Amino acid sequence: MLRKPMCTILLLALAPVASLGASQASSLPKNGPEAVTGTKVLTAPEAAKLLPDAVFFRGQSAPIQARNSSGVQFAKDALLLISLVDTAGYSSSVQEKYQAYLITEAAIDIEGHRLEPGAYGCGFLAANGFVVMDIGGHDLFSVRSSKDAELRRPTPLQVLPSPGGVGYRLYVGRDFVNFALSVSAAGSPHQ
Repeated sequence: MLRKPMCTILLLALAPVASLGASQASSLPKNGPEAVTGTKVLTAPEAAKLLPDAVFFRGQSAPIQARNSSGVQFAKDALLLISLVDTAGYSSSVQEKYQAYLITEAAIDIEGHRLEPGAYGCGFLAANGFVVMDIGGHDLFSVRSSKDAELRRPTPLQVLPSPGGVGYRLYVGRDFVNFALSVSAAGSPHQ
């Protein structure tokens, strides 16, 4: 006699759990590069949730510009996050180069230069260049940047998939550099 009401209660208790699992499975990408690689470009609100409110660089703490943030979630839950930074308290020589804060949990290649996991300052230079610095403000490398005259809606900072389908582009306005997850000689990503 109690068996039928107990089964009904059990079914009612499990229904929301099953429904939640089905809705999560249906929201996963079924085709395209995200389905195969598991990578995803992060929007400003998604990146801002993961970034701290302020970052440390060259002996000072500066607030990030959350609305000008982006990133990439790579296949194995490794993140690359980047945000423009308010550099008002820094000297003009530092402000010339330090515009953004980059955090990566995986090794990446930026225009042929390997960047190990860590936190870095970076920026686009007036003379068509891009510089990456350690958190002490020491230059690690600089590369030539390019201009994308065909970019429809340039924003202060954004990350977009590379038109060639391999890697990504980091944009500040129309200026960009290419980057990708670093790959070993054997073809597997470094983490």
